[in-house]
Amino acid sequence: DSMESGGVIVDFHGADLFPERWFDLVVVLRTDNSVLYPRLQSRGYSEKKLTENMEAEIMQVILDEARESYKEEIVVELSSDSLEALESNVARITEFIANFKADAVKRGL
Repeated sequence: DSMESGGVIVDFHGADLFPERWFDLVVVLRTDNSVLYPRLQSRGYSEKKLTENMEAEIMQVILDEARESYKEEIVVELSSDSLEALESNVARITEFIANFKADAVKRGL
């Protein structure tokens, strides 16, 4: 199975669907509601979808799912409020991937 061999990035909006053994890192992006609402509104989300997303963020549903589904040490919460935060997040994840690859080479994978 390609997932178990590693080196795969999965982008998904939920945490309870996949087995823990598939992941070495789980990143949960969080956004302040004052940023999230206008962001989603500009994408044309319906009022119902806006409300669902805002409530999920307020209640930190995805973060809690991730913490309940995976080991605490692999769950990382990152802020996604600005372009600067996005750039920082990309740098952190890129660094993790580079370290993951280097470790895989050391282990002969």
